[in-house]
Amino acid sequence: MSGPYEAGQGCLFCRIVAGEVPSREARSSASAYAFYDIRPVAPVHVLVVPREHITDASCLGSEHGQLLAEMMALAKEVAQKEGVAESGYRLVFNVGPGSGSEVPHLHLHVLGGRRLGWPPG
Repeated sequence: MSGPYEAGQGCLFCRIVAGEVPSREARSSASAYAFYDIRPVAPVHVLVVPREHITDASCLGSEHGQLLAEMMALAKEVAQKEGVAESGYRLVFNVGPGSGSEVPHLHLHVLGGRRLGWPPG
């Protein structure tokens, strides 16, 4: 399922995946791309996005099981690469503007590198 910002219609993350907007790659796979957040809120802050446009987690269905598994595998690889796999890290999906999400394209935050309090931020 897609939302109002289809690929090619201005979605920032679609443009990053397409290579139209520069990013610093952390990891990638056939269906997902992980890159460093340009405004990190923790020493490790990487975004894992699907290569296809999906607005947010509320648009996911059972047909997205393999994609989610691939995104989780990339998040784990990022945590290992960044040295936070053993100390701990947070995985976050934000849904909708009330959550603080700024880009309407599904993305998984990988956060770590310091003790993370609750609520996040």
